[in-house]
Amino acid sequence: MIASMDLSSINPVVLAAALMVAATPILLAAIGELVVEKAGVLNLGVEGMMITGAVTGFAFAVATGNPYLGMLAAVAGGAGLALIFALLTQYLMANQVATGLALTLFGLGFSALLGQGYSGVSPPRTPRMDFGPLADIPVLGPILFRHDPLVYVSLIIVAAVWWFLRYSRAGRILRAVGENHDAAHALGYRVRLVRVAAIAFGGACAGLGGAYLSLIRVPQWTEGMTAGAGWIALALVVFAAWRPWRALLGAYLFGGIVTLQLTLQAAGWRIPVEYLAMAPYLVTIVVLVIMSSGRARRTLSAPGSLGRPFHAAG
Repeated sequence: MIASMDLSSINPVVLAAALMVAATPILLAAIGELVVEKAGVLNLGVEGMMITGAVTGFAFAVATGNPYLGMLAAVAGGAGLALIFALLTQYLMANQVATGLALTLFGLGFSALLGQGYSGVSPPRTPRMDFGPLADIPVLGPILFRHDPLVYVSLIIVAAVWWFLRYSRAGRILRAVGENHDAAHALGYRVRLVRVAAIAFGGACAGLGGAYLSLIRVPQWTEGMTAGAGWIALALVVFAAWRPWRALLGAYLFGGIVTLQLTLQAAGWRIPVEYLAMAPYLVTIVVLVIMSSGRARRTLSAPGSLGRPFHAAG
């Protein structure tokens, strides 16, 4: 119990390096969903897209022997599922919340079917990047310069999204669509096309986050292995107030909590697993409550058209 904890076994350097690994799949999914919501669309299917990316990436990596081809397949799998969501919500005018939840259920079932026969199979190894002397720097070297490529890709994506939304013309158009889609349409912007592109990007990022779980972090295929990571990513977007760098900090904070919890368990502190199992569902309830409250949206500076269907022609 707590009294028998051996805190001397906890290495803070190893802990800090591990939190970056734990945070990466959540960060990838969150930054993709942030772009989707900035365009005014609420997609609750992040979990389904992540698990689809996890199984498609794993299957292609095993079949080809190349983890990078598996990651590309995961990007395609997540984007493909997202485009189904785009078709249903942007052209067939289905309810965004209901469609997103259905997408998650579909993704979980589809991945379980596709993943049959992959239990116990080991994927090809993804090598870590070699930064030479930088990796040997005391403290900072092991924390920052001994990771796999996707850790650094996730940071590049965050920086690129921040620049895109803040400085590019396309980013300003996307934000305009998310703030007031009627005004954007009146100015001649193609609201549906912008939203479909954003939804596809969000699905691609979620799929890549799922592949990170099955190819690098675990690495193996287990049914339901995302275990609520998509819901956490969804909540991070809200708690980060739709700002990329805050999403990064939030993902690393959550990654630190997960890593610390596992480390404390190894040191002798027993935390009931039920508390961890119910966390994603509590987070989901909080997010839905916030999304349904106009006052909460205004307080958090949510995009003005978030979750609202666009009815204008073309």
